[in-house]
Amino acid sequence: MQLNVTSTKPTKGLLLFYFFLSIILNSIGNALTVAINLGSALWTAASVNLDHVLAVSLSLMMFVPSFLIIIVNIIILKKVSLSRIIGNLVFLVPFSLLVGQFSTLLGNTGINNLAFPIRIALDCLGVCLISVAISLYQRVNWMLHPVDDLMQIVRFKYFKGNSVIAQLVVFTPPLIAIIISVIITHQIYAVNIGTIFALVFQGALVGIADKYIFPSLKHQNIDK
Repeated sequence: MQLNVTSTKPTKGLLLFYFFLSIILNSIGNALTVAINLGSALWTAASVNLDHVLAVSLSLMMFVPSFLIIIVNIIILKKVSLSRIIGNLVFLVPFSLLVGQFSTLLGNTGINNLAFPIRIALDCLGVCLISVAISLYQRVNWMLHPVDDLMQIVRFKYFKGNSVIAQLVVFTPPLIAIIISVIITHQIYAVNIGTIFALVFQGALVGIADKYIFPSLKHQNIDK
C-alpha cells in the first residue's frame, strides 16, 4: 500500500501517546506469539532460534541483532543521525526487556492449555498488534525499532511507499538466520502458523492500519 506523506507535525503530547501505545502493543504482540509458540513474527522467531543456538537470554538476543540493524540503516542512508540512533536505542531497550518479561508472564498463565483454535487466533492477534504498532510509530517517525526503521527506509527509498514489498525484503535476513539455526540445532522454535501469517499478511496489515487506525496521522520526515 502506498500513502501520502505530510510535513504536518503532531503535538509532543500526541507523539508521546503514539510512542507509548506502539511500544506496548508491539511488546505484547511479540510476547503473545512467543508464549503461545505457534509462530512469531519473523525477526522475533529468528531471535528465539538464535537464543537456542547461543544460549543467552531472549532479551539480549532481541537487542543485539537490532543494534546491528542500526548500523545497516546508517549505511543505506549514507549519513549518521544522532537523534535517529538515540531514538532507536530508546525504543529498543524497553522493548527488548518488555518482550522477555511479557512472554514469561503470559507463559505462566497457562495460555498454552487453551483450545488449539483459540491459540491460533491469539497468535494471529499478536501479529496484528505488531502490525498496528509498526504503523503507528512509522507514521510518527520519532522513535522506531531499528528493524521497522529499516523497513520504513527501504519502503520509501526503493519501493515508492509499498509496505508489502518492503516488509518481504526486510524479512529475508531473519529467514536466513532461522535456516542457519535449524541446521545447527536440528530443531525449530517459534515458527508455525503465526509465522506464515506474518510472512504473508504483516506488510498488508501495516498498510491497512496506516489507512484506518488514527487515519489523520500521516507519514512524516521520510528519508528518500
